[in-house]
Amino acid sequence: MLTTKTFLRKTKRGNILKIVREHYLRDDIWCGSSLCKNCSLKEKDKVLDKEVISNVSSVFSFPHYLVLDTNVVLHQIDVLEEDVLENVIILQTVLEEVKHRSSPVYRRLKDIIENPNRKFYIFVNEHHKDTYVERKPGETANDRNDRAIRVATSWYATHLSGSQPKAKNKHVSMVLLTDDADNCQKAKAEGLIASTVYDYVKSLQDAPTLLDKLSKKDGVFEGGSKEPLFPLHLSPKEIQDGLKAGKLHQGTFLASRENFLEGSVNVEGFEKFILVQGHAGLNRAVDGDTVALELLPESDWVAPSDIVLEDSEDDPGDILDEEVKMEKEKAKAKKVEREPTGRVVGIIRRKWRQYCGILLPSQDKNSVRHLFVPAERKIPKIRIETRQAEKLKSQRIIVAIDAWPRTSRYPLGHFVRALGNVGDKDTENEVLLLEHDVPHSKFSDQVLSFLPKLPWIITEEDYAKRVDLRGLTICSVDPVGCTDIDDALHCRELENGNYEVGVHIADVSHFIRPGNALDKEAALRATTVYLVDKRIDMVPELLSSNLCSLRGNVERFAFSCIWEITKNAEIVNTKFHKSVICSKAALTYGEAQAKIDDKNLNDDVAKSLRGLNSLAKILKKRRIENGALVLASPEIRFQVDSETHDPIEVVAKKMLETNSMVEEFMLLANISVAEKIFQEFPDCAMLRRHPQPPPSNFDPLIKAGNLQGFEINVESGKQLAESLDLALKPENPYFNTMLRIMATRCMMQAVYFASGMLQKEEFAHYGLACPIYTHFTSPIRRYADIIVHRLLAACIGADSTYADLLDKRKSHSLCHNLNYRNRMAQYAGRASVNLHTHLFFRNRVQDEQGYVLYVRKNALQVLIPKYGLEGTLYLAPPKGQVAKVNFTYNEEEQSQSYGSIKFRVFDPVTVQLSLDRTNVQHEKLMLLLVKPEIPDFSVPSQAAADEAMDVDQVKDTAAPSQPPSKRQRKSK
Repeated sequence: MLTTKTFLRKTKRGNILKIVREHYLRDDIWCGSSLCKNCSLKEKDKVLDKEVISNVSSVFSFPHYLVLDTNVVLHQIDVLEEDVLENVIILQTVLEEVKHRSSPVYRRLKDIIENPNRKFYIFVNEHHKDTYVERKPGETANDRNDRAIRVATSWYATHLSGSQPKAKNKHVSMVLLTDDADNCQKAKAEGLIASTVYDYVKSLQDAPTLLDKLSKKDGVFEGGSKEPLFPLHLSPKEIQDGLKAGKLHQGTFLASRENFLEGSVNVEGFEKFILVQGHAGLNRAVDGDTVALELLPESDWVAPSDIVLEDSEDDPGDILDEEVKMEKEKAKAKKVEREPTGRVVGIIRRKWRQYCGILLPSQDKNSVRHLFVPAERKIPKIRIETRQAEKLKSQRIIVAIDAWPRTSRYPLGHFVRALGNVGDKDTENEVLLLEHDVPHSKFSDQVLSFLPKLPWIITEEDYAKRVDLRGLTICSVDPVGCTDIDDALHCRELENGNYEVGVHIADVSHFIRPGNALDKEAALRATTVYLVDKRIDMVPELLSSNLCSLRGNVERFAFSCIWEITKNAEIVNTKFHKSVICSKAALTYGEAQAKIDDKNLNDDVAKSLRGLNSLAKILKKRRIENGALVLASPEIRFQVDSETHDPIEVVAKKMLETNSMVEEFMLLANISVAEKIFQEFPDCAMLRRHPQPPPSNFDPLIKAGNLQGFEINVESGKQLAESLDLALKPENPYFNTMLRIMATRCMMQAVYFASGMLQKEEFAHYGLACPIYTHFTSPIRRYADIIVHRLLAACIGADSTYADLLDKRKSHSLCHNLNYRNRMAQYAGRASVNLHTHLFFRNRVQDEQGYVLYVRKNALQVLIPKYGLEGTLYLAPPKGQVAKVNFTYNEEEQSQSYGSIKFRVFDPVTVQLSLDRTNVQHEKLMLLLVKPEIPDFSVPSQAAADEAMDVDQVKDTAAPSQPPSKRQRKSK
């Protein structure tokens, strides 16, 4: 059976087109109930129980099935994920609407449906002849869908009535859950049983736990303030009109880590970010939101505040006090360079997610209203209702934001779940993975089903399809303990006096075929994430540490890039092969360096390494002469206990010639492959670019250099590199390193892109000073490299292409995810270092050498090189306390003075490091000034090192970690 709909459409040429749409209907779609006698159900299709437990609810004490409307699923998914609710009917109408409106909620709902213990049944009401409804003239799509839900609910009640006993206490009824007042009223008028989610959940025996999880989407808390604290947001229409007229601007809001009343908006077309200040200017924007911005008149522009400011009090009056301070800052700012300033007037798209953090203790123990403090400092506190505060006060919990009304100083949200005790290492690791959106669940059975079956062997057919390079002296060079070995090298002298040099990369794309579950999971994860004490693999361990890992003396599939190179490191020709290799040695950097340095060793491996090293020195010298930057970032490694995995010692990263040797050939391979795939696929090559920073980015670096008597020229990368090389201070050997760290923080983020989406002049990699670049050398830990392998294989006829690979728009979309995951992996690695720094200092108090990196109005940002961390040393006491020592801040020369003692950028200081555990819910690393010694000065640090280092870097490195990986040497 089918229903048809015919309508006419006028084409651009004026022709009338008749369109007929057919919608097929059936009368044999099963209801899914075990008690039904009308449907010919197979046992596997009997999802809904025959015997329904009816004593879980005090109000709905009769046997019943639940039918949900769309908004219940969208807003109350946290409640639905609890095991309390069973025998639930999900209508096709609802499923499709949820899929259209929220992909994350749709995935979570599908996970619930696929769990047989939950008894969630999908009923295809849109194709059943008795439940399909046509949209009436003048009826909105939403009203039509609500009517379809009511019709399906009514049909179920009628359909099952003939299969049930007459007794009411045994008769299974339908209960429609909806928070739409109009839909609920209409359902009751039609004789249906309907309820709001709140009323239903409140009636359940496990109500206190579930009530905490209810979304506050209406933005109302009982007893909440009625006085508006924020300006009204413009309506969507007003925003669109303002954007079209050019009166408003659209951009992404980025909250400040150092000042909770300050942020910026990245607006396309503006060289600088637009500054926003004060609670009225921020106007309820949360980090990551897409906002509508109104630019203020130039006379109202200000400079960013120099105050480090935390939202430390739960008192609405404080926010006004701090704004008065900021107004004074604005007045003073008129004497210095001001920045474009604006105010948020509307929210275009929220970027809310679930947040990890802690509950603040409440003064009223009987209150259900509590403040939640997110672990991420950029996120404001969230007000939630919970009846489990006593139980949760010492735990890390997850909270979701539901709304932020004008009458509430903080956004309103609800409790999702508890993670574990505060301070527990496993709990804190879980927090940082969740906070950085790192997929870390176990690989599903479906994903694992696409792995090769063991024992895996190379067949004669495999040998026939590949170039046999097993006779070459190939070896790998990696950090100690590395198990995901994805590259190896060889070098041999040819009869004509040139060298043959090969970079051999694990052929991961052989094992991961396009479009299967393994490929989709790798694309989602995008990168391997390295924490201090563990590794979150992009691909299952069978591949990452075994079949794809280029172990010593084991035959492996590889993708080889082979050059003929002169002794002056000039490339004569380049070849690419799918190959079979057998690495002759899996060396560490130290072992490889020892072989190079030991003149008594003249075996084939030592000769190969020496040839590689001599060429690498020439390549590096040439790169730097071309303007490649040598930057820096504080990097350390923890030595961890083999049993507890707790940090026991900190080791500074040591750079050997072999580190640089391997890096140079990885860079050369990436450039060679980039040129090849762009030549063959000019529209869909996956490349990597590093944009040149706008001149304004270098302002802090230029000013810091000038204050130290050095001119930093940023006209080009080459001039910047030369300026940094000349900036040396014999009395401060760490000065040049700090200057390079500061230069790193001026850089833009390097990103993946599809070649067809940009002009060729935009392809350049600023940091490497090369016109085209890609990632080819780490397919075990980067999905971008797998795509590049597929493109290169198609170039040389070793594999076929497929539609998505050659679709530049799909590649562009994929690049967005790769860039996001790569950035989050870096931040997660740094957060892991911060966590283990805290663990390291739990029973330690140490004096350490540090350097002033930034001078603020009320604090110094101090870099501690030994631990690779940055902390805040406050020079003013917390609010309400009187300072015994008053410092004088000089904004022009960026200094803080007390008597004859002056603190300037790059000055050395000695600080005492210890861990403040007085607040069990939020440990802080304390910095106290030791040298220069100032009598009576003892201001405790109010900030931990984890508020530092949220910056873009040229290097694509996560924080150094265990187990080790090659990210330490393939940093570009």
